[in-house]
Amino acid sequence: LDTLEKWVTEIFSEIPNNGLPKPSFGHLTQPFDTPEFHKLYRVVPIRKVHSLSITWALPPQEQYYRVKPLHYISWLVGHEGKGSVLSFLRKKFWALALYGGNGETGFEQNSTYSIFSISVTLTDEGYKHFYEVAHVVFQYVKMLQKRGPDKRQVIWEEIQKIEANEFHYQEQTDPVDYVESLCENMQLFQKEDFLTGDQLLFEYKPEV
Repeated sequence: LDTLEKWVTEIFSEIPNNGLPKPSFGHLTQPFDTPEFHKLYRVVPIRKVHSLSITWALPPQEQYYRVKPLHYISWLVGHEGKGSVLSFLRKKFWALALYGGNGETGFEQNSTYSIFSISVTLTDEGYKHFYEVAHVVFQYVKMLQKRGPDKRQVIWEEIQKIEANEFHYQEQTDPVDYVESLCENMQLFQKEDFLTGDQLLFEYKPEV
């Protein structure tokens, strides 16, 4: 470690620090032409696959990294057990898989907006009923909205424990990739959260 520290100091100490704050584009509150969002777009794929993607543009969520509200919602939406959206759609033979979430960096989350997407891989029969599939997804999201998060702290704590286990027992990654990831984290999180801010859930805040 002493040798590595010496090398880093020698190599990087000459880079000037201009003292400027991190750029923020939070003043751009309407980055999208949102009327265009309220439409259905059909795209012909190269390979034979039917996929329905529903996307929402939300206010920026990166300041809530200790709560991770979109991760929490994606966990509920992506649940595959009894009573889930996917379970219902599979019984109808309309869907093969369902994914919901936010990438938490880059295009999907920044200082201007956050993207939340739900993608459903449809069967041939499901493609014929994609309006009904979309309706089911919106019904489920509406149900979550009506019931609210107050009674769901147990689920949040379950997610927290699972993510903590995955963090503690994760496989070793390529050092170059790990350093790159840490450098990105240094731009996003408080100092004490550089190592964990992109993976762990720290605080339960139902209002968020």
